[in-house]
Amino acid sequence: MSDVVLAHRRMVHRVDRSTVIGAVVTIAILAVAPLVIYPIFVMKLMCYALFAAAFNLLLGYAGLLSFGHAAFLGTGAYITAHVAKVWGFDPLMSILCGSAVACILGFIMGLVAIRRKGIEFSMITLALAQLVAFAAHELPFTGGENGIQEVPRGQLFGLVDLNVTSNMYSFVLVICGLGMFVLWRTVNSPFGHVLQAIRDHEIRAMSIGYNVAQYKLTAFTISAALAGIAGGLKALIYQIATLDDVSFHLSGEVILIVLLGGVGRFFGPLVGAAIIVSLESFLATSSLPAPVLTGTVFIACVLVFRRGIVGEIATRLNRN
Repeated sequence: MSDVVLAHRRMVHRVDRSTVIGAVVTIAILAVAPLVIYPIFVMKLMCYALFAAAFNLLLGYAGLLSFGHAAFLGTGAYITAHVAKVWGFDPLMSILCGSAVACILGFIMGLVAIRRKGIEFSMITLALAQLVAFAAHELPFTGGENGIQEVPRGQLFGLVDLNVTSNMYSFVLVICGLGMFVLWRTVNSPFGHVLQAIRDHEIRAMSIGYNVAQYKLTAFTISAALAGIAGGLKALIYQIATLDDVSFHLSGEVILIVLLGGVGRFFGPLVGAAIIVSLESFLATSSLPAPVLTGTVFIACVLVFRRGIVGEIATRLNRN
């Protein structure tokens, strides 16, 4: 029994070390990226990576497939934009307000959705997300089809002007880094281990005595809050919040990002986001049919990397 424990400790140590190395390399790349790549593009990539990582907490670690996760990103975007423009809040406080409302919405939607499993759960999240999209279209403060435009980036703590691109980039990098750290700490905590146990064998987890519904609801709420942060950052970066932020298309896109990168892999969403955002940026100025090309890339990746890109690479490295 002691040999098993020691082997488990060595495996955890190796995983932690590889995660730290990966995190350091990623931060270093993102720190110098604006020198060679358009900063707005990289900031969009970081927002989508955080959004996908929040979704991966549900799908990859709790086994919950949500078809309506854009509702939380869009809520965070709208609330952040409104608070910053109308109430004149500090950009950080505006994002926290957007995240708080997305968190409350996630708790309410989670209370309804987690009562069901499988495709029923997915369809409930889709239906509730469509209600959010309808509300975003009809509520007066959202601006309808025009959205909330000319959102001020403001000054962080009244000292740092986020209208300066380098300052805004640093702000996005720090917030996204903190969000990813929260996710890493969550999945590597006893709470995260219980989530994975529920994903692998829910009935056994219940028989041990875990409150499965409570764990699922907590994971759903955390995921919604972090998705709201991603939405708030996106609203400040582009200085606009629109109906696209709550669309079903975006909910489908985040599923695609996670599947490409690797479900249940911590760095999977980052790799998937890099591929999808880069592809979208390329196709925006191309005459090629975007849906066909995106679908082709997805099919090719699924055939070659069945566990996702990061998952397949990690599996092959472990074999060696």
